[in-house]
Amino acid sequence: MKKTIKVLSTLLALSLIFVLAACGSGSSNQLSDKEVTVGVTGGPHQEVMEQVVKLAKKDGLTIHLKVFNDYNQPNTALSDKNLDANSYQTLPFFKDQVKNKGYKFTAAFKTVAFPMGIYSKSIKSLKDLKNGDKIAVPNDPANELRALQLFEKAGVIKLKTGSGVTATKRDVTSNPKHLQIIELDAAQLPAQLSQVSASAINTNFAMGAGLTVLKDSIFHEPLVNNPYPNYFVVRTENKNDKVVKQIEKYYHSKTVTDFIKHKFGGSVVPAW
Repeated sequence: MKKTIKVLSTLLALSLIFVLAACGSGSSNQLSDKEVTVGVTGGPHQEVMEQVVKLAKKDGLTIHLKVFNDYNQPNTALSDKNLDANSYQTLPFFKDQVKNKGYKFTAAFKTVAFPMGIYSKSIKSLKDLKNGDKIAVPNDPANELRALQLFEKAGVIKLKTGSGVTATKRDVTSNPKHLQIIELDAAQLPAQLSQVSASAINTNFAMGAGLTVLKDSIFHEPLVNNPYPNYFVVRTENKNDKVVKQIEKYYHSKTVTDFIKHKFGGSVVPAW
């Protein structure tokens, strides 16, 4: 009996050690409040985060930026723990990625919005579109819906009620002028602008072609309360980490707000 009690006591002690070790390993997943790595796409997201880096450095927090030129890699890197966070994606894109790839991510806070614009080299108003004219939209999920919704808001077409993130031109239910809707890679839209009557272009690609929403577009999304804010994203296990709250404070500071307003002239706007 004494031997049995001793064995049970030993097993209980080992179990307690295992539980404590497990708890300790869980806490190690917390992000450091001294040094983190954040993924961004090149362009405005990178430029804004560089201002955040400067503010953080004054408080002893080092933020390393890793720049990507692809929309999928930053999420892959975050899932693989090669990043601590990323800053580049809209909520529809984020939700689509989480749903289809099973990422355990959380959208921690709003960052900036890129109001999408419709541009043209041949007309000054969408009212000038003629029967059978070509209009172009990006062909990737979320952005195509966004572009079609913009043309819908302008009164050019109508979409099927409840069209979701995977909507395409097949979801157009009304097209009075029988416009030809051309679906192209988002990055190619500026180069193909002269081949169509009008094109909805993502702001980052428009800016790369020297186009700005306020000066060059013939129709655009609202600058205030834009429906497509971007988010700072972390793994769900890190959503309440101290460093995430710190970075949010820097991002939403007056210093960064003023930088955005002066630097981008309305093509990029604060979304908070």
